[in-house]
Amino acid sequence: MRRGTHGDTSAAGIRVLDLSTVLAAPVTATFLGDFGAEVVKVEEPGRGDFTRGTTAGARSPYWAQEARNKKSVTLDLRTERGQRLVKELIPHFDVVITNYRPPTLEAWGLDPDSLSALAPDAVLVYVTGYGLTGPYRDRGSFDRTASAFAGLTYVTGDPDRSPVRSGYSTIDYMAAYLGAFSVVTALYHRDTAGGGGQVVDLALYEAGFRASEDALTSYATTGRVRERLGNRNPQIVPASDFTTSDGRRVSIHAGTDALFARLVALMGTPASADAPEYATRAGRAEHADALYATIAEWAATRTADDLTKLLGDADIPASPLMSIADIAADPHYRERGTLVTVEDPDFGELPMVAPLPRLSKTPGSIRSTGPALGAHNSEVYQGVLGLSPDELASLGADGVI
Repeated sequence: MRRGTHGDTSAAGIRVLDLSTVLAAPVTATFLGDFGAEVVKVEEPGRGDFTRGTTAGARSPYWAQEARNKKSVTLDLRTERGQRLVKELIPHFDVVITNYRPPTLEAWGLDPDSLSALAPDAVLVYVTGYGLTGPYRDRGSFDRTASAFAGLTYVTGDPDRSPVRSGYSTIDYMAAYLGAFSVVTALYHRDTAGGGGQVVDLALYEAGFRASEDALTSYATTGRVRERLGNRNPQIVPASDFTTSDGRRVSIHAGTDALFARLVALMGTPASADAPEYATRAGRAEHADALYATIAEWAATRTADDLTKLLGDADIPASPLMSIADIAADPHYRERGTLVTVEDPDFGELPMVAPLPRLSKTPGSIRSTGPALGAHNSEVYQGVLGLSPDELASLGADGVI
C-alpha cells in the first residue's frame, strides 16, 4: 500500500462547515476535504461524533478515516448561546453541510431561509432523510431505512427468502458523492457566473432510487414489478456467481453475444453450451436455468484463482468474491493506490481507502487523520471569530464548547 501524499488539490481555498453526523452528510465533507477544502467539523462537547466509537470523545479507526482532513470544534447547538455562536461562524464559510431534521433546523434557526440571509454566497447542503419538502419531510432516516424506502432492499436477496440490505452503507456513500458533486456544481455557478449561493436539498433515499435502473420506466410501460432474483439478472444471461472446486465463489459476466461466444470457446462447449437456443440474448434468458447449470458444472472443476485467470486471459470479465482480508492482500489494490497507509497517532500505520477518484492534475491527499475532540477550538474560535482566551474559557466552563 502506498502512503498518502500531499499535493495540489482542486478544492483548496474552499472553507466547509460540517454541522452533521452519521453518515452521508459528514462523508460529503470528507470527500471535499480529500481534495483540499478546509473542513471544520462541529461536534457535541464531551461526546463527539457517533463514528468516534462507543466511548465519548474516543478515536476509532472508522473516525480516523472518515474525519480525515477535518478540524474539530465543540459546540452545543441545543443551547441558545451555541446557536448564536454557530450563526457567527457561518458567514465565514463557503459551504455549510447539515443533516438535522427540518423541525430541528427551524427550531435552531438553521433552516435555508435563515442561513441564506446570514450567508447569501454560501452553498447550503441539506442531506435529510426525506428532503426539505413533501409529507415525510419531518421523518428521520438512516442508510437502512433509506434503502428500504428507495426500493433497494426489496430487490436484494434470493427470491425464496426475505429481502436483505447491502452489507455496506451503500446509500450513505452514494448520497455523499451526490452531495459533493452538488457542492462543486454550485460553487462553479457561484464563482464563474456570479450566481451567489444556493440551497442543495438532497434526500437520503434519492441516491438509492437513482440507482434503480429501468425499474420505474418498465413498471410504467409494462406493469412489471422488479423482484428479487438473487445473483441473476433476467435480461443479461449469463451473469452470475459460481462455486469453484476450493469452495470459493467467482462472479462471471458473459452476457453479450461476443462475450458468450468467448465463454463457449473457453468451455469447449460442454453439454452443448453452443446449442442454437443460446444463440441470442433472448434465447439465453429463456433457457437460463439449463445454461447456468452447464456453466456451474464447468466452473466447479477449477479453483477460484485458476478460473479467474482463465477467464481473464480470454477477456471475459470475472472476479472472485472478495472479503476485506482478500482486498487488503490484493496486489492491484496496493499497486494502484486504491489503498493507502497513513500514520495515525493512536493506531500507527493505518491502511484506509484512498481519496477517490484519481485526478491527474489535482489529486486528493490525506493531510491528517480524524482529530481529537475539540482539538481546533482555539484555532477556529479565536482565529476566525476573534474570541479572546477568557471568552473561550467562559464558553468551556459553561459547557457551550
